[in-house]
Amino acid sequence: MSKDKFYITTPLYYVNSSPHIGHSYTNIAADCLARYMRLNLGKENVRFLTGTDEHGQKIQKAADASGLSAQDFTDKIVVQFKELWSGLNVTYDDFIRTTEKRHVDFVQRSIQILFDKGDIAEGKYEGWYCTPCETFWLDAQVSDKACPDCKRALERISETNYFFKLSKYQEWLVKYIESEKDFIRPVSRYNEVLSFLKNNRLADLCISRPKQRLNWGIELPFSKDHVIYVWFDALLNYISAVGQFDERGKYTSKWWPASLHLMAKDILRQHAVYWPIMLKALDIQMPKTVFAHGWWMMGESKMSKSLGNVISPVEMAGKYGIDTFRYFLLRDMPFGLDGTFSEEALVKRFNSDLANDLGNLVYRTLTMAEKYFDSVVPAVSEKPKAREIQIREKLDGLPEVISLELCPETNYNFSACLERIWELIAMANKYVEEVKPWSLAKENKAEELKGFIRLLVDVIRGVALSLRPFMPQTAESILEQAGTDKINKGKPLFPRIDTKSADK
Repeated sequence: MSKDKFYITTPLYYVNSSPHIGHSYTNIAADCLARYMRLNLGKENVRFLTGTDEHGQKIQKAADASGLSAQDFTDKIVVQFKELWSGLNVTYDDFIRTTEKRHVDFVQRSIQILFDKGDIAEGKYEGWYCTPCETFWLDAQVSDKACPDCKRALERISETNYFFKLSKYQEWLVKYIESEKDFIRPVSRYNEVLSFLKNNRLADLCISRPKQRLNWGIELPFSKDHVIYVWFDALLNYISAVGQFDERGKYTSKWWPASLHLMAKDILRQHAVYWPIMLKALDIQMPKTVFAHGWWMMGESKMSKSLGNVISPVEMAGKYGIDTFRYFLLRDMPFGLDGTFSEEALVKRFNSDLANDLGNLVYRTLTMAEKYFDSVVPAVSEKPKAREIQIREKLDGLPEVISLELCPETNYNFSACLERIWELIAMANKYVEEVKPWSLAKENKAEELKGFIRLLVDVIRGVALSLRPFMPQTAESILEQAGTDKINKGKPLFPRIDTKSADK
């Protein structure tokens, strides 16, 4: 893929239950980057893929418990995900489901290519299996018959399956990661994966499940008695959505390789070990960057469905507004690290950053333009003061600052971008207090007042343009009020929340 195209993906979300904040964090981050790239490259040169992972044992169990067929159950849950993305203003270009024919056919073709190459072979498996994680474990990896990941009880199984030869490509993967420093981000995850590969011998990956144990999956093209392991199936979505194999088995796509794969850190190994080896075996180019962000915590615990401590993104967005929710998630945690979610922290951000800073600047600026110049934006001052020049330099430099922060080398630092924007907002608010425009009006200093108001209007316009990827509704509202030479002041953007009343 050329540099003038941008293809970004999220993981496929597992549909065994409703979505939560962890899902929304990944997709809001992806949406922010996609929006930013559309502004720079044009809508036709950006592709944002998300979707749902719908096969596997957990899905079958959840469907059985709900009294629905697996397909009916997934159809029902998928609607919740699509409604969530719409409700959070997430503008994906494609939504792929692993039960779609385009994906099923592609997966079977991929598996057949690997089988014909000799990279998949039949074998006997005897050992430990975790149903919730749908993962096999070696005896050496297990203690107390508990899953090393989720700590739940394992079962002992023995069965004939098909195995993908991961071990064959381990040395190649180590060399590739060492040569491509941006392949895994942030650096802590890069080091984690490299250390794992250098200190452990990869076992070949069991990529099938016997139908007698599980029949909810894509059938192996060369064995009617097996379905494909859900992880092997799901990882292929990134290429099944944007390309196809020709008659010779060569993959072609306008969009591949992907610019960025986003996911949470708990599924990094699948994306940084299994996935690149699958691509190498299929003779397909690697994605540019695999990025694993941190977790949202509740106190000391990871937010997760299994722990029952999840927060509903629908509830938070409905209570405080879509853009407030987006702002909090992107601002409060440097991308790549863990963060702690609390409603109290969200309200604090709302009152300080959104109500006191941004909302106050916009409303007071438009009120002054309305009061002093009949809502007509004055011309640019011919003799700007030193402080005005300083503020304009900050304003003019914002696009470059945001560009530098939204790249692999700086870990797509949404928080830093918003911090830079808020520095400009703070400078402008402070300038109002320094200049005291009401005094200029009283002293009939018309030219100074014109330059002052014009500077503030330009600042809020620049802030709005910078906020378009992060807070699209807010940006649109500001530009509707101040985007032309005739001011059209509306209501305050973020009326302050009375925390005492809220507590009661």
